[in-house]
Amino acid sequence: MIRLYNSKSLQIEDFKPIKEGHVNMYVCGPTVYNYAHIGNARPMVVFDVLKRLFEAEGYTVTYASNFTDVDDKIINKAIEENVDETVIAQRYIDAYQELRQQLNTEIPDITPRVTETMDEIIQFIEQLVKEGAAYEVDGDVYFSIDAVPTYGEISHQKLDQLEAGARIEENDQKRNPYDFALWKKTDKGIQWDSPWGKGRPGWHTECVVMINNNMGEKIDIHGGGMDLKFPHHENEVAQQEACHHNDLANYWIHNAMVNIDGEKMSKSLGNTLWAKDVVEELGTNLTRWLVSSVHYRKELNFSDETIETARKELEKVITPIKQAYVKAALADTSLGDTYDENSYREFLDAMDDDMNTPNAYAVIFETVKKLNQLLRQKEINFVEVGKLVCAVEKMLNVLGIIVDKPTITEEDKEVFAKWNEAKANKDFEAADEYRNVLLEKGLL
Repeated sequence: MIRLYNSKSLQIEDFKPIKEGHVNMYVCGPTVYNYAHIGNARPMVVFDVLKRLFEAEGYTVTYASNFTDVDDKIINKAIEENVDETVIAQRYIDAYQELRQQLNTEIPDITPRVTETMDEIIQFIEQLVKEGAAYEVDGDVYFSIDAVPTYGEISHQKLDQLEAGARIEENDQKRNPYDFALWKKTDKGIQWDSPWGKGRPGWHTECVVMINNNMGEKIDIHGGGMDLKFPHHENEVAQQEACHHNDLANYWIHNAMVNIDGEKMSKSLGNTLWAKDVVEELGTNLTRWLVSSVHYRKELNFSDETIETARKELEKVITPIKQAYVKAALADTSLGDTYDENSYREFLDAMDDDMNTPNAYAVIFETVKKLNQLLRQKEINFVEVGKLVCAVEKMLNVLGIIVDKPTITEEDKEVFAKWNEAKANKDFEAADEYRNVLLEKGLL
């Protein structure tokens, strides 16, 4: 059984779906005014792995992740470049989708946009006003947090102890300083007609409506980065409770932040790593291996040391797999498609425990150790080798890591034969030449 840490209960809970055998999962997507940094990429990988885990355990998954294509930053960038807001939004939506492919993440089933959900957003806000949970002041509409006695249940903060810098704006129009905007009157940038005049919606309302509109009034899992817990997710929950009188999601999953060389990544420090640059430099597999090497609820550090450690670990896993395929080809046999069920089950059990990837990695290393032992035998049992290779490949697939299987031609077999002959004759110069040829082709 899959067990997950629920930010709402502060406990690891057995996962029980609303609908048997199916999971509805929504993960907050980007505000599309710039390229994604590596911090944005972490939830992409974390929740892609979670989706793959559910699928490996026999569930079907409907996965949604939105694009916030209405925002002051988008408007300001459009004004700066003298283009329409849609040009800016589409540019970075395209870049984000390309990054998903570069990271080998499964594209979400549903990718709603705020601009495509405006009628429903306005209707939702109207309902909140009718319920007495929202109020209008001079064209702006605010949510009254006093309307929801349970406010603070996701972030576990009392109103008088709310964390600093949580996007709380001082505003004399508000009844409570922590009331937040549902609709903003504006004469700048893109705007829509509403019962309160021209304007655009507030950030916190958009996600609630997109969830309701695409997945229903209650979902299994709502995810995102730890920085979204308050105020964004807290405010989503409050609106859903006030409007529909139910919880928005049964499980709230949050991944921790990314550090660069031990420091928090921030524009002020100038240490932002763009995700596309990281993937181009490290490659898809290494990037994903590094991101999953640390438990998703712990901070992830990008540094030369952690990258090099991840590189060595991944080579330790992939090299014997490739060796197995090469040795099988040289022996004119195949590895088959059956897998070692015990090893794979042990891996899934580790992953089922709140996605404990460090423990799952330990299972991979142990399985690879067994594989190496078999490959060192004089008479190789390719049936058993094949089972272990298939098991590791299935484990890596859950992590989104794909091993390219080497192709061995007849010419390659001849080079191997000449290499072995040169070594037997102690013709080390010739042996080195043949070895270099094989290395260049990635066969050693």
